[in-house]
Amino acid sequence: MTYVPAGSTATSPWSLQITPELAGWAYAGLRAVNLSGETVAFPTGGEEMLVLPLAGSCVIECDGVRLVLEGRESVFSAVTDFAYLPIGAEVRISGEGRFALPSARATRRFPARYGSADKVPVEVRGAGQATRQVNNFCSPDAFDCDKLVAVEVLTPGGNWSSYPPHKHDTASAGEAVLEEIYYFEGGPGYQRVYGSPGRPIDVLAEVSCGDVVLVPHGYHGPSMAAPGYDLYYLNVLAGPADVRSMAFCDDPRHAWVRSSWEGLPADPRVPMTSWRLR
Repeated sequence: MTYVPAGSTATSPWSLQITPELAGWAYAGLRAVNLSGETVAFPTGGEEMLVLPLAGSCVIECDGVRLVLEGRESVFSAVTDFAYLPIGAEVRISGEGRFALPSARATRRFPARYGSADKVPVEVRGAGQATRQVNNFCSPDAFDCDKLVAVEVLTPGGNWSSYPPHKHDTASAGEAVLEEIYYFEGGPGYQRVYGSPGRPIDVLAEVSCGDVVLVPHGYHGPSMAAPGYDLYYLNVLAGPADVRSMAFCDDPRHAWVRSSWEGLPADPRVPMTSWRLR
């Protein structure tokens, strides 16, 4: 399974549930839940998790700690605060809105804690029609945990992101082995995944709100936002290395594209959001 249509993995109380077993790999997972004032309780088990508001706000109780997330109106309105949930914890979430829970199988236990929106590094990446915004809220340099890496990417209508196509499926000095989940909102857009020699995979999926693309290996990109339609995706990554990394290898046929950005202005529509609620 590589393309996962919205709603196809819903199992109460989750509107989306991607487990490592369903994906056919070992580490990365993603859940989503819609709340209308009720409380959802669950154990984290062997997974470290985040609670990331997509729209709305919530209160989390975990390990005797109460975490209040102010959240946001939508993924296109602001950078959000978030919460970290450790392995082996009992969790209760109550609130109003839609929430994503990226996860990774882990062994080290970190404390439950709050991630402030104003501490999220916001990066403008690329130039011209390859300009996009990356919210590095749980990148290796921005937030400390065991295995989990998660970032948000916003791509203005008509632009390409996740470009040049790149992969991270071979352990080397410049490349980490990572399983990756793309969760989309907005759109319509298109996601490409293709193989490297000896490791075939071939995906070209039209994506919109709630759709998921799984990347077990191979080159992924571009992520294409149709003209007139902004595209959001949440990337969830995890792998076997002891040290978290997002190191990747560009497709050598397209690596030259990066040098073409030199001297080219960034798309003035980016950054599309800030940490301030609006």
